[in-house]
Amino acid sequence: MSLGHDDALNRKILHRACDLGINYFDTADVYQNGHNEISVGKAFNDRRDKVIIATKVGNQLRSDGQGFDWNPTKSYILQSVEKSLVRLQTDYIDLYQLHGGTLDDPIDEIIEAFELLTSQGKIRYYGISSIRPNVIREYVKRSSIVSVMMQYSLLDRRPEESCLDLLHNRSIGVVVRGALAKGLLIDKPTEAYLNYSSEEVGNVQKIVHTLSRERSATDTAIQFVLNHPAITSAVIGTRTPEQVEALQNASHSPSLTTAELTQLKNVIKANTYEQHR
Repeated sequence: MSLGHDDALNRKILHRACDLGINYFDTADVYQNGHNEISVGKAFNDRRDKVIIATKVGNQLRSDGQGFDWNPTKSYILQSVEKSLVRLQTDYIDLYQLHGGTLDDPIDEIIEAFELLTSQGKIRYYGISSIRPNVIREYVKRSSIVSVMMQYSLLDRRPEESCLDLLHNRSIGVVVRGALAKGLLIDKPTEAYLNYSSEEVGNVQKIVHTLSRERSATDTAIQFVLNHPAITSAVIGTRTPEQVEALQNASHSPSLTTAELTQLKNVIKANTYEQHR
């Protein structure tokens, strides 16, 4: 979702990532009102077998183009996948994700749609993108999801309370977003974040940079989330080929030691979910 409208530049960025061994690329039908999928499709139409493409469904653009409405119905999912396939220039989507979700959704109907698409070969696997523990538990019980995308970082450790262990024990992969906490963990000026004050965020920033002798602050933040055994991948937005180089280095930087992990975890109290429990 960080990519711009320059398809040629996007192709350069995505190809560089692919050449460096990054093979998972995550988009959504609503990013840039569909253009993001188009750009990804153009970039990978000649190397489709070398990449894993994930996209999302559920947010419907309003007719006036101003905002989105939540539409997780079976009919909308079946309609939307066809448009995503065209934009992505592919016959199949590796991972199709529900782009949100609540307990008020027609969950069985959603699962039926994903299972049908799987049987038709239009998608290989399906998952959800949600931070809500009560929703995640329902899909774990009732569906064949292979993944959950959720926000997780040093400044958002809410998934540790119950979701990460639950998903790991069920062999359901966790795809992390927000590992850099909007840049607050690396170079952005401190400000309040979730339930943490600006001062608390600053304390975390300091420890991240203190521990970044053998690795960059970006490396430290990413290595923290990758350390948990439930995490399959960390999705990080990029806007330039140079940022891709830096992110690729993060996965090969020295792993955090037990002592370093303890320091990072103890600098502030881990937050927990106040809603959707």
